[in-house]
This record gives sequence, structure tokens and C-alpha cells, in this order.
Amino acid sequence: LILSASFSNTCAFCSCLLVLRGIIDALVDSTMGLKVILEFSGGAELLFDRVKQHTVELADGVEWTLGKLLVWIKENLLKERPELFMQGNTVRPGILVLVNDADWELMGELEYVIEADDRIVFISTLHGG
Repeated sequence: LILSASFSNTCAFCSCLLVLRGIIDALVDSTMGLKVILEFSGGAELLFDRVKQHTVELADGVEWTLGKLLVWIKENLLKERPELFMQGNTVRPGILVLVNDADWELMGELEYVIEADDRIVFISTLHGG
């Protein structure tokens, strides 16, 4: 009898732990932002501390467009010479932008709404001489 009561209490405890784990997982998932991969190459990486790839998590609850992302990049990742990366509210002419390997011009450019796990690549075609 003592063994079965102990077993029953253990099972109830395990059930409570599983429920608690589910609640914690749900809370963590709900506070996670929008994960995207940003890549810089062709010399653009020099403006970002020579780091070619950044996996970033953007704030949740916001509709992230490429236009908003560019402002975020300028404020959070760009380390030097912003005039070599941006011109006004867009990328400087000579920087190719690819979204999941497609030219951003086909995706709506600044208006494209970013989705989870998008891979956004910035390739500089500007070279000094």
C-alpha cells in the first residue's frame, strides 16, 4: 500500500512537471522574436566588423519589412562608414540584395515583409581602386 501511494504521488509529480514544462516552453516561444540570417559579402562585411554572417532575432509584434530592417541594421550592426552601405532609406546603388536567393526587386524591395528564417544577403559590387 505504501509503495502504490508513493508511486501514485510520483506519477502526479511527473505530470505536474510535464505541464509546467509545457507552460515554460509556450512562454519562451511567445517571447522569441523573428529569426533571420543576414549575410554581407563582396566587401560589405568590412563595414560590419568583418563578420560575414549574422543570425539575428528581431522584436516580435512588429511587421518587419526590408525597409525597417535596413534601419535596424544601421542602428545595431553597422560599425563604420554608413554612407558606403546606405543612401537615404535604402541601400546604396551597387549593393545587391537577395532574399532567399531571389533579387529583392522581384520581392517588393523595401516593402517585402520578412518571414521567419529568411536569408537576406547584401553583396557589394563597389570596389575601390
